[in-house]
Amino acid sequence: RRRVPLQPLASGYQAADRPLAFPTCGEAEIMEESSAEAPDSSTQDDVPPLGETHRHFFYLKLFKFNTDYSSLIASYLSVCSQGRTKSCGLCFSDGKSRIDYILVYRKSSSQSEKREVFERNIRAEGLQMEKEASLTNSDVIFLKLHAPWDVLCRYAELMNIRMPFRRKIFYMHRRHKFMSRMEKRINKFRGWLPRKPMKFDNDTLPDLEENESFTAPFSRSRIHHFIIHNKDTFFNNATRSRIVHHILQRVKYEEGKNKMGLNRLLSNNSYEAAFPLHEGSYHSKNSIRTHGAENHRHLLYECWAWWGVWYKYQPLDLIRRYFGEKIGLYFAWLGWYTGMLFPAALVGLLVFLYGVFTLDHCQVSKEICQATDIIMCPICDQYCPYLRLSDSCIYAKVLSPQRGDKMFSMAVKALSTVFLEFWKRRRAVLAYDWDLIDWEEEEDEIRPQFEAKYSKKERMNPISGKPEPYQAFTDKYSRLIVSASGIFFMILVVIAAVFGIVIYRVITVSTFAAFGWALIRNNSQVATTGTAVCINFCIIMLLNLYEKVALLLTNLEQPRTESEWENSFTFKMFLFQFVNLNSSTFYIAFFLGRFTGRPGAYLRLINRWKLEECHPSGCLIDLCMQMGIIMVLKQTWNNFMELGYPLIQNWWTRRRLRREHGQNAKASFPQWERDYNLQPMNAYGLFDEYLEMILQFGFTTIFVAAFPLAPLLALLNNIIEIRLDAYKFVTQWRRPLPSQAKDIGIWYGILEGIGILSVITNAFVIAVTSDFIPRLVYAYKYGPCAGQGRAGEGCMMGYVNASLSVFRVSDFERRSQYRDYREPPDSAEPYSYTLQFWHVLAARLAFIIVFEHMVFAIKTLIAYLIPDLPKDLRDRMRREKYLIQEMMYEAELERLQKEKNEKKKKDRAHHKEWP
Repeated sequence: RRRVPLQPLASGYQAADRPLAFPTCGEAEIMEESSAEAPDSSTQDDVPPLGETHRHFFYLKLFKFNTDYSSLIASYLSVCSQGRTKSCGLCFSDGKSRIDYILVYRKSSSQSEKREVFERNIRAEGLQMEKEASLTNSDVIFLKLHAPWDVLCRYAELMNIRMPFRRKIFYMHRRHKFMSRMEKRINKFRGWLPRKPMKFDNDTLPDLEENESFTAPFSRSRIHHFIIHNKDTFFNNATRSRIVHHILQRVKYEEGKNKMGLNRLLSNNSYEAAFPLHEGSYHSKNSIRTHGAENHRHLLYECWAWWGVWYKYQPLDLIRRYFGEKIGLYFAWLGWYTGMLFPAALVGLLVFLYGVFTLDHCQVSKEICQATDIIMCPICDQYCPYLRLSDSCIYAKVLSPQRGDKMFSMAVKALSTVFLEFWKRRRAVLAYDWDLIDWEEEEDEIRPQFEAKYSKKERMNPISGKPEPYQAFTDKYSRLIVSASGIFFMILVVIAAVFGIVIYRVITVSTFAAFGWALIRNNSQVATTGTAVCINFCIIMLLNLYEKVALLLTNLEQPRTESEWENSFTFKMFLFQFVNLNSSTFYIAFFLGRFTGRPGAYLRLINRWKLEECHPSGCLIDLCMQMGIIMVLKQTWNNFMELGYPLIQNWWTRRRLRREHGQNAKASFPQWERDYNLQPMNAYGLFDEYLEMILQFGFTTIFVAAFPLAPLLALLNNIIEIRLDAYKFVTQWRRPLPSQAKDIGIWYGILEGIGILSVITNAFVIAVTSDFIPRLVYAYKYGPCAGQGRAGEGCMMGYVNASLSVFRVSDFERRSQYRDYREPPDSAEPYSYTLQFWHVLAARLAFIIVFEHMVFAIKTLIAYLIPDLPKDLRDRMRREKYLIQEMMYEAELERLQKEKNEKKKKDRAHHKEWP
């Protein structure tokens, strides 16, 4: 690698498709690489200055490409060769100091004293500040912060930030000759195929060299070990912002133990906003293919957030560099989850199509459609008429495509286990590439609120050996008990809301049965279910006040670290939302029509209303409607709130600015002004994004036996969701604070819990809610093929009649029937359960036990066969550990040898002096 001045390129060479580093503010300070640098690194040329008051260095990698960078260089020189870079908005007014963080406040705010003390203490920490009024509102003041080199080094050492010190030497394990021959043949076959359209061209993305270097916790005493080409670019923008935020969280604004931290000043309106800057505009007049990217934000938009690249893989390394490891892991997990939905969606679609194409061969639906002489009992007391069984023909045909859902359900459970196990491997690879293998929770920061609350009582940390605030056992668990009581109370509120929906269904079915419109009157039960689902969705949206309750309970617990706070808040919110979203679904799946009694002895609500029964064609139709409507409405609403609301807000802001300052006012605004006009990220970070996907995962797995198209709907939604989130992060939101994370946190444990719950619920759905077990019992025991050991469609003749019981209506001559297994009124024990009922019940219990044990055995076997770490990654980690020890030892020897040689030179010079 060479540093090349911004001059006409030599003949025979043209600039590459992308720069290695984008322009930075101020004069570049070059430091020689230490002797610990790799011996094969190329020499560096001195770079002449560009301009009288401003010097920049633009790193280009020279290859023989056909792309011309002349227009990009010319536009860059026209903007940044000036002494002041206000138009760029990325530096102080001197054009040298890079803006690492922005604080915004209003002059009219009454908290000026706290701000003055806070800013005075910021200066004492070594940060540089500059204030500038807003161009659109004179009351708004922007406080720009810059961290000098000494401050960055000091806090990088305190925060154990890992920095590169040597280029990696990749270890390639030996391959057997057979595998080598196979790879050659596979590669030859791939050469006949078109290039992979889903991958980006490597020349499009920048060279993120920190991914190819060994790293170690930064230390000022060993600064000569690290690769420092340029002080301005050694700490990237994300790291600089994280360091400044760490400082601001520990600066006091008043005297007192708990009077500290930027978060408190934001909560009491001392400051209105706090955010790091985006690296410029996300769009350009010039194409990225011909002129390259102007900055990383522009590159992310073109390669990731633009809708035209929806089918391509995500540039995870670039996402991680710009937004931090936590956001990078979220998009990595979302992409992995979406990829695993492809086989589930394909199999679910095939199962559905198989049922549709074999619709005319279903014996049960045929008998229901032909049962014009079978009269069913009314579904309500006064207004509901007697029904003919053939009236539910259309619903029986709708349910007939579900015949392959049992094996599909088992396949989805196995696939969910494969997804979780392979995500462990993928996460391990990302953690290695992003240098998070050794990052542990002990390195996580203690929350300032915890530190202020328990600073009077300290104890020694057994790991670090340093004193830290300590929360007593009694105080901790008393707070947990109060929090658990609050959670239990809120769950009871959700159950009460579900009970209200049940009352609505019981009352409304009679109203729809007496409706004037014949379409509603003839389908009163389906209309009741549909409207109840829509009302249930509205209640789900209204009960989002749980967020404030969960926040209050989490703060009451006083978690020690930010990770503990996030895990506690996440668990509460997931529990609330999961119960809120799925309680009605569980009621329909397992309780609807189970405790209604029988005709002549119905169980009534408040001794007045008869409890709701299942549809004559079965309870599965209600469950399908509940899942389909809730899933579609929830995903549509979430997508609108995630992207539509910020778009409307930003459009309204742009409209106001154009009306007040002209059509092209925004283009002349500095970067901090443009970012301030964007929408802030959610106060809880990625919580809403994870929660939406985890709830969707629950819908996709828990009741997939009742709704095989759920994975397909989830897949279509996620393909849109990835680009929606990307577009929102890059264009509509202020740049979030980059933060580190080793995994997706508590969400992985929640996913495993959902996987276990899905096995149990699907076993009960197949055994209790559907007619799978009664049909098997009839085919093997009571049907025309009884005792023959087979259960085809021909063996189901007469099943519908066998599943009905007779009830004599005293004031009518003819008899009506209902779904149950009871003795006829003329038997010795009228309306008692028949032997077939007990056979069906025993078969249902046996199926639940066998199904659960079989699926759990498959899940355990898959988890055992798939190791958490790939073998080549384990070898690379061991190789790297060995090389790091060797290199640190060699570097120390070189340093000692160099000091020894310098001492010898000084001694020789001293002996040559005249007396």
